[in-house]
Amino acid sequence: MTNTEKYQFDDQLNVIPFLLEGEFYFSLGVKAFRKHEFEKAEKWLKRAIELEPDNPLYPSQLSVLYTEIKAYDQANQMLTKVLEDFGDSYVDCYYLIANNYAHLGLFQDAKKNIETYLQNAPHGEFANEAKELLNLLKIYNDDLEEDGDEWIFDEEDELLTYQESAFYYLEHQDWDQALPILEHMIARYPDYVVAQHDFAWALFFSGEYKRALEIEKEAYEENPNSIHSIVNLAIFYAEMGEQEQSNQYIEWLENVYPIHDQQRLKIAAAFAHTKHYKLAYERFKHLPKNNLQNHLSYYKWYSIVLYKVEMYSKAVEIWKEGCSRHPYLKEIGKQLSIDVDE
Repeated sequence: MTNTEKYQFDDQLNVIPFLLEGEFYFSLGVKAFRKHEFEKAEKWLKRAIELEPDNPLYPSQLSVLYTEIKAYDQANQMLTKVLEDFGDSYVDCYYLIANNYAHLGLFQDAKKNIETYLQNAPHGEFANEAKELLNLLKIYNDDLEEDGDEWIFDEEDELLTYQESAFYYLEHQDWDQALPILEHMIARYPDYVVAQHDFAWALFFSGEYKRALEIEKEAYEENPNSIHSIVNLAIFYAEMGEQEQSNQYIEWLENVYPIHDQQRLKIAAAFAHTKHYKLAYERFKHLPKNNLQNHLSYYKWYSIVLYKVEMYSKAVEIWKEGCSRHPYLKEIGKQLSIDVDE
């Protein structure tokens, strides 16, 4: 009898089907992870955690999976829970958390966790990597004070931190988290106009339609050529059922071909969001996927568009790849199915 199987014998029935322990599902998860089958790996690891919630190895491995697919915030949620549930004896979590924070651009938090790791495990498994990461962060901090007590990042680095955080919450439709970050960005960096458009977007989809529309209409009056304003207004009016007004902005976008990939994605998604699927497909098929892998919205809307133009196998392929890279995409899978089947 292996340690991953339990058999219960009965005099009359001989044997009752075995029950699987967490270790069995964990092994399946690890195998799927090594094959880069991330969706399967996540499924099995979560099952292992359900069966054996007191085993810290399972959520730790799940965090590694999330880091691999660039879901850094989810990875840190798992690692933080390990520390909360099992204590500082799992000191490696601090290094892994720092690494994820660095990827998110949250350098202060990364530094704090690296120092905690090195204090507790100066000769630990990740000691060399931690020191290298610490040195890398110092390169980004040209204004580091001589005594090393306080890290002062210049405005460009700080803005990058806000951009990364806001982007994450907007992509995950977490409006409650995105709104305060965007408000702070607008107050601190009034010339960074993208934050104002993102703020209007988050407001609208959190239910404050009137305020969001007013903000975007005012921005449009100030700059009628702003792609951000035109995209937002096209989508806002479409969501409100005012298709004629939405189409006025869509017609303008038909003649716009930006250079930057993010703006090209924004227009392609706007066509998809407003149900102009053929227009959307013409834009999506020319987008460089390798440059947009961090955008959950790319996979979501491209999947919908492909389904709508009856390219079903390709739609499934893009959807599955998106789920592997962005586990949250599965959370909106039900809604995606509704959209596709309309």
